[in-house]
Amino acid sequence: MFARNLRNRLVMLFLLIVLFTLTALGSYILWFFYQHNIASLNAAMLSQGKIIEELIYRDMSGPIQKAQIDEKIKELTSRIDLRVTIIDAGGTVIADSEQNPALMENHGDRPEIAAALSGGNSYNIRTSATQEKSLLYVSTPIFYQNQITGVVRVAMPLDHIDAGYRKILSVLLAAALLTSAVAIIFSLAFAYRYTRPLEQIIHTANTIASGDLSKRVFIKTGDELEILAHSINNLTSSLEDKVNDMIAQNHKLELILQNMGDAVILLDRFGKVTTANKTAMVIFGITDQMLGQHNIQVIGNSLLNKAIQTTLQENKSRIIDLKTNIHAKKRVFQVFLAPITGSENDIGGVLSVFHDITTLQEIHDRQADFVTNASHELATPLTAIKGFAETLLDGALEQPELSEKFIRIIHDEADRMHRLINDLLKLARLSAQEYREQIHLEAVAILPVLTAAKQDLSPRWQQKNQTVILKCKQEGLTALAHPDWLKQVIVNLLENSIKYTPEAGKIQLTCWQTDSQIKIAVQDSGIGIPAKDLPLIFDRFYRVDKARTRTAGGTGLGLAIAKFIVEMLGGHIEVESKVDVGTVFTISLPLSENRP
Repeated sequence: MFARNLRNRLVMLFLLIVLFTLTALGSYILWFFYQHNIASLNAAMLSQGKIIEELIYRDMSGPIQKAQIDEKIKELTSRIDLRVTIIDAGGTVIADSEQNPALMENHGDRPEIAAALSGGNSYNIRTSATQEKSLLYVSTPIFYQNQITGVVRVAMPLDHIDAGYRKILSVLLAAALLTSAVAIIFSLAFAYRYTRPLEQIIHTANTIASGDLSKRVFIKTGDELEILAHSINNLTSSLEDKVNDMIAQNHKLELILQNMGDAVILLDRFGKVTTANKTAMVIFGITDQMLGQHNIQVIGNSLLNKAIQTTLQENKSRIIDLKTNIHAKKRVFQVFLAPITGSENDIGGVLSVFHDITTLQEIHDRQADFVTNASHELATPLTAIKGFAETLLDGALEQPELSEKFIRIIHDEADRMHRLINDLLKLARLSAQEYREQIHLEAVAILPVLTAAKQDLSPRWQQKNQTVILKCKQEGLTALAHPDWLKQVIVNLLENSIKYTPEAGKIQLTCWQTDSQIKIAVQDSGIGIPAKDLPLIFDRFYRVDKARTRTAGGTGLGLAIAKFIVEMLGGHIEVESKVDVGTVFTISLPLSENRP
């Protein structure tokens, strides 16, 4: 339809251009013909008038003999096809080759007569009152002794010029009709040549738009249309590749979604369940027939429904802990809710991911028990390792950037688990009465221990461009301790300061002696600890900020181990801290000479 309309417009445009050109050219030809013939006739008639003026100017010099002049004029004009009229200076007709001058009115007001009486040659075209047809009048003054005594006016009908004009006009009209016919045929052929490939492009484009990306445009015009066809083909090929990639990605995502350990449920903006993965169907007993029902009917929890409505209203992600009974069993889920935004930023629904934290919740409830806490801490890296390993097995290995990221996470989680196990083993050994009885306390030089701890951790604080200052107020300070375990305490505290002190921060190791004790302080300019958390930081597995601690690589046991060792050595540890200012851990150990 579009191509046909374009074809018609092209034909009409081409035809209008041709007609306009022919009209302009024809008008110019007619105008030139008419002006040229009038000019030629005017020159010839003026020449005749001059001749007559030479013949009669003496007759006009004295008393005018009208009859004699009229007879002479009639005799002269009998041999030429002209009408000649002689008018005196007052405008009175003296002689006329065709009419009785006595019966003719005064001609002084005629334009050509008035102009000639003014001394110049003149011509005028008008319809004769006596002959009732168009005539060309040419007038020239009659001079005698530099005085105008009258006017010779020569007149000729324009019948032959009008006949030639009409003949040329008919020829031009015939040529215009013939040219228009040829122009229509040519423009139709021209328009068809350009609209036919365009029709093919439009048809193929509509087919592609309907979803058939295998179609291509094949035209050979050697112009912009061929370039357009190549562009459409390239665009279609690129689109086809992207669609295939999207299909493959969607397939992978579907595999991941259906094999996730977490339950995933999609809800529309009315809170109705539209999609659920296998895990969700198993956990909540969802069947295909239940899809489309409200979440209250499917899951049966008003708290969840309220959170879904809040997510829709606020258009903001949220995480809630959901406690519910499933098959007469208490289950606890950490539910991630995120709004699904459409193409125009309208909310189309909610994505809900149910992470089953029932076991983790039970572990948290029994965190005072060492074994339960340890199990909880070990489960986290193992779950991450297993999850990312499963993701790699599910196909992520084919994506180098993603697989490298997952392998690095697995490595980090394994390393954290290794540190956790080492800390647990340390606590286990320190908790064993037999082991503690075998520990031999001795006089330990403080400065070498601090120096060794600083040196061991130098790669870490140097990596963060931190400054670690070691300063002992007295020389040769010794304490009653165990060198290895004292070093472990200093390493734990210094490592903790390095983790929570920003880059280019400052850490200071200081030792001094009081009357009965050796004091060792580890002071940093780190993020600090909130006052409400200070009494709890030495508890096993306690973290001020769990996410930040895990990110920093902590196990939650370092400070507990440090306190355990210090107390085992007969000392005690204190902490002072201000948020965004820093933290100071102070160890007090007995002097070596105070050993009983």
